[in-house]
Amino acid sequence: MNITPIRKPWKSAMTGRERFNNQMHYKAVDRSFNMEFGYWDENFTQWDLFVNNGIKTNEEADILFAFDRIDVLGGANFMSPPIQSRELEIKGDKRVIINEDGLLAEVPLEGGGSSIPHYLKSSITTPEDWKKVKEEHFNLKHPSRIIDIEAIRKKIPADNTRDFPLGISCGSMIGKVRDMLTFEGLAYATYDYPEMVEDIVETTCQCTEYAMDQLLPHFKFDYASGWEDICFNHGPIVSLDFFRDVVVPRYKRLNKKLKAHGIDIWYTDCDGDVRPLIPYFLESGINCLFPYEVNSCTHPGELLDQYDGELRIMGGVDKMRLGEGPEAIKAYLKTLEKYVAKGGYIPFCDHRCPPNVKTADYLYYLDLKEKMFGME
Repeated sequence: MNITPIRKPWKSAMTGRERFNNQMHYKAVDRSFNMEFGYWDENFTQWDLFVNNGIKTNEEADILFAFDRIDVLGGANFMSPPIQSRELEIKGDKRVIINEDGLLAEVPLEGGGSSIPHYLKSSITTPEDWKKVKEEHFNLKHPSRIIDIEAIRKKIPADNTRDFPLGISCGSMIGKVRDMLTFEGLAYATYDYPEMVEDIVETTCQCTEYAMDQLLPHFKFDYASGWEDICFNHGPIVSLDFFRDVVVPRYKRLNKKLKAHGIDIWYTDCDGDVRPLIPYFLESGINCLFPYEVNSCTHPGELLDQYDGELRIMGGVDKMRLGEGPEAIKAYLKTLEKYVAKGGYIPFCDHRCPPNVKTADYLYYLDLKEKMFGME
């Protein structure tokens, strides 16, 4: 990418890889790991800062702001091949599509790139539907599930020379299942067809294991990552009994593989109020929350205090405060100081930064974060 950074990298006395591992293990660091989760699609057309510099993706923005590098490798952890997405019709200001998860959905004809589609119907309602989709899109022997290790080696420096943290994807044991069945569909299916739902989770786990088994012998990973998004502002969308009995055993299988390869930091991306799930996450080996939404849960410090030494958090900078200007930004970052200093916590916006945040205020936030959490 031919992008000229508009900021200098933070001063460093350690490599990003050393820093990340120390920070996640509550050890001494030269300064905080410097990263952000990204931006709404609309930011790339509405922020002059991005438009004038030709920035169109989160990856390009990371280079523009000279953030610390962090990377992750993964394989085909879910459908492969995916269902062919296609447009069915246009209804007023909406497009009706079939997406890659097989969902019939309405999406805005123009704009609304970061808005959630209106899902109308899933391709899977009954066990018979699942049997067909499983045969066509979850075959472990499909060629698309073979990872080209040599091609990756050409892009990723050797373990003994790599200076940035590298993670392995552990996929999604239930979040992608929710995507495929829809919120309502999963809620009904866990009661109407519990054996079907467990088979979907088991099949998903097998797909993830297959990808992990290909990658783990070839790279020295620093962490593991996952994605769920199964919580909203009143807690998880599945019962705790279901989560404990169906999802947790699969997490534990994945964790056994991770531990065998020396990986003991595992984050999962789950929005909303995750508090009811934290004991199960920790039991399963997931010990880090990302990007940790504040307003639907609580201040990150409360959980870091409650699970002192067990839990890590990446994120947790309230996006609402970023939209309120410098004083609100400064006041909020002050509440994070002692947690950054202690370790186990990397501060950045608690989801994609929305376009209502003024670019001047965002740059103020980056400046202040460097002043407070970078090297003096």
